[in-house]
Amino acid sequence: MKMYGYIRVSSTDQNEDRQRVALLGCGVPQAQIFTDKQSGKDFERPQYKRLARRLQAGDLLYVPSIDRLGRNYAEIQGQWRALTKEKGIDICVLDMPLLDTRLHRDLMGTFISDLVLQILSFCAHTERDSIHRRQAEGIAAAKARGVRFGRPPTVLPPNFGDTVQKWEQKELLIEELLQICDLRQTTFFRLLKETREEIKKK
Repeated sequence: MKMYGYIRVSSTDQNEDRQRVALLGCGVPQAQIFTDKQSGKDFERPQYKRLARRLQAGDLLYVPSIDRLGRNYAEIQGQWRALTKEKGIDICVLDMPLLDTRLHRDLMGTFISDLVLQILSFCAHTERDSIHRRQAEGIAAAKARGVRFGRPPTVLPPNFGDTVQKWEQKELLIEELLQICDLRQTTFFRLLKETREEIKKK
């Protein structure tokens, strides 16, 4: 039997140290802890896939909590069955002792574990939906207050038109134009395109 651990955080700026400490405390070797830094909406995660390929019958997988495994109700259920029934591994969810497939292997224990898994995965799914709803409501409220999202508009340099004309007439090199306008090349061509489209509309 080999012990593995799985960590997931939703973004690259979140810290996974608390989860890692918990897994190391269970005796999971550092080299056998897999970490993904992305959403739990599905299981299309590179490190989770690596872990799933490595797991073999009789291995033990530690997960800090069910929402670290995922936040999609149907997919959590499917992955749990695939790992425990098809691969024949054991899973232990650290913050929910009832979700430890090594325990209570009788019919009643299996029933209780399955019930707890369904409840917790449902909660993880609904929490994900709530997060998205709160984000949408926050964005809508900010827009109503006049907050603008996205890249701020680039202000045309006062000499933009004359400088472009000189460049088109081969009086300036592109490098000289960019220096005069204090623009990057990609920004210049984007502004040039937008300006020409605005002229066409008029």
